[in-house]
Amino acid sequence: MVFIDSNIPMYVAGREHPLREPSRRFLQGVRSGEIDACTSTEVLQEILYRYSALHRLDLARQVYDLFVQICPTVLPVTLADTDRAKDILMAHPEAGARDAIHTAVMLNNEVRQIATFDGGFDRLPGIERVAPG
Repeated sequence: MVFIDSNIPMYVAGREHPLREPSRRFLQGVRSGEIDACTSTEVLQEILYRYSALHRLDLARQVYDLFVQICPTVLPVTLADTDRAKDILMAHPEAGARDAIHTAVMLNNEVRQIATFDGGFDRLPGIERVAPG
């Protein structure tokens, strides 16, 4: 199982960019069942937050709805996850709170790979970053 970070669906929805096509192909693999994937409620919150900050509620709805259709396994963020994220953040303050939350959710659900272009995940123990390409 691979955890999908918010930048993957957002590159697909965004303007022309070198990472758009690899992201699109990756999500096609998820949709076809070739790739077993999950995400979290925090990733969905990031999508809503980013597009609402840009005053693009149309895109917020579209990206959210399509992503949930493509990746219906959405893990919740629990108190156990935030407790573990706190420990990760204390040990790796450079990670930032959101990356610590994603990592904690992954580890607590025995997911070891994350699909993302965010190289910050490379420094976090227990997980492996997979950049679609």
